[in-house]
Amino acid sequence: SNHIKAELLVFQTSCHSVEEAAASANASVEQFVKNICTIDEKGNLVVSIIPGSAKLDLKKISVLVGSKVRFAKADEILEKTGYPAGGTPSFGYLARFFIDQPVLNREIVYSGGGSQNALTKFDPQILISLINPKIVDVVK
Repeated sequence: SNHIKAELLVFQTSCHSVEEAAASANASVEQFVKNICTIDEKGNLVVSIIPGSAKLDLKKISVLVGSKVRFAKADEILEKTGYPAGGTPSFGYLARFFIDQPVLNREIVYSGGGSQNALTKFDPQILISLINPKIVDVVK
């Protein structure tokens, strides 16, 4: 309905972790991104979109946000995004978004698809206009 050029893929198998998602999609871990949900000191949702094999550096994201951030709890993710942890997409809800630069160098990525059995497949360049992310280095 929003004319987003993305493909929704639904599987019978779990896509909760990057490894499970890669197996379900018959793709490599390098093709995946993670949407790491954090909460700043004011309770705002901050989402960092990073390569699937990377780890978020909380110190780096805290500096960029201007306040200490912590990982969001599963119930907070569901409340603030409308999606469960492990299935949170890269777009479709309000948050402050950061994207790790290497994500944009890929032609196609897989991301959460709204449930633990679904993925979205898209060109990461669409994220620039969809979520207006800050392009940064936020991984360890």
